Amino acid sequence: MSPEMVGVLGVVVMLILISMRVPLAIAMMAVSIVGTSILVSPQAALAKLGADAFANSKIYSLSVIPLFVMMGFFLSYAGMGSTLYKLFDAILGKVRAGLAMATIGASALFAAVCGSVVATTTTIASVSVEEMKRYNYDEGFAAGCAAVGGTLGILIPPSSTMVMYGALTEETIGGCLIAGIIPGILTAILLMITAYVLALRNPKLAPISIEREKTPLTWDLIKEAWIIPTIFLISIGGIYVGVFTPTEGGAVGAFLALVILVLLKKMNWETFKKAMNHSARVNAMTFFVLVGGLMFGRFITLSRLPLNLTQFITGLDLNRYVILSIIFLIYLFLGTIMDGMAILVIMTPIIYPIIRSLGFDGIWFAVLTILMLNIGLLTPPIGVISLITANITKVPVGKVFRGVTPFWITLIISSIIIIIFPQLATFLPSMMK
Repeated sequence: MSPEMVGVLGVVVMLILISMRVPLAIAMMAVSIVGTSILVSPQAALAKLGADAFANSKIYSLSVIPLFVMMGFFLSYAGMGSTLYKLFDAILGKVRAGLAMATIGASALFAAVCGSVVATTTTIASVSVEEMKRYNYDEGFAAGCAAVGGTLGILIPPSSTMVMYGALTEETIGGCLIAGIIPGILTAILLMITAYVLALRNPKLAPISIEREKTPLTWDLIKEAWIIPTIFLISIGGIYVGVFTPTEGGAVGAFLALVILVLLKKMNWETFKKAMNHSARVNAMTFFVLVGGLMFGRFITLSRLPLNLTQFITGLDLNRYVILSIIFLIYLFLGTIMDGMAILVIMTPIIYPIIRSLGFDGIWFAVLTILMLNIGLLTPPIGVISLITANITKVPVGKVFRGVTPFWITLIISSIIIIIFPQLATFLPSMMK
């Protein structure tokens, strides 16, 4: 059996294992060990199991993931999600679909200090959907806005998914993080416009309540919300101007969040323990998957599948944007049957060499990958963020899926804009010191 065929069978077997609910990390490790045993030897495969697990876990640059996730959970358990929601409600509350736009805006701002899409979704959805339902918003529309807002957590830095992409492709992690800023802001604005247009076309989705009193925009509310942009500017801004490495920026951000919250008496021992416990569980899962993904990437490289696939595709007489469109459609299809993290760790080692051989920028493709994964996070039947939102808000899953459907088009439009104007993703990284 040729090495390439071993690689293809490895991918197929792994997809079967995932469909059988085998944990993603275990499926990737198992396929990597068996595949390496066939291509090299069982002894080499077992030796690499221990060596790779240790080597991949101690990569210094990856320590940014637990730091950013920890920072997000500190702010989440301190109630900063509710504060941000009140701030945007005070600004947009009386506009049609104001609460829906406030939900997306609060998600975008919270994503700027949280490395976890799950934390962003749970933090904002838990306070926003109930408020929208109280003022007779359609519950599917309300939950859909919360879910799609939550996906901004993997686009706007700090993003643990961007860090994983950087680790899998060896692109600069700082560059990957900074690349998400402009596309993230653009996508958030487009999502807010979409919510407004949907409510304008169908007022029943977001009726204007005459009885509802607008949340006052007070100085106290502004003072309470200043924590988020301050931490973002110091942590991510420090990475951008070259004062910090990504890991140092994550450490500074987490430390600042903890100190400020303690000084403002928003963090006590109980909330600290809960935040640490939750972040530890999320980080353990993330690193387990990342180690499996790096092992799988090495197996795929050993099989020469990416090399041969790259040579085949570049040999076709097709415009590179046609090939990019095909890749885009593959990601969209996989999003309906697989979790976003699975798509990232499985497809990146295969697709990335093709993207580079076509002359596309690797950091630009990081942003495009995240936008494609966002659609997968919302799409049935897997749609992890839609399922999480349904579980938190007690809105039926079917209604959540219907609520997010119009926003798919917005995410696709955002992706097309990034394809047409790649400078939106590459300008800030190119200016980094």
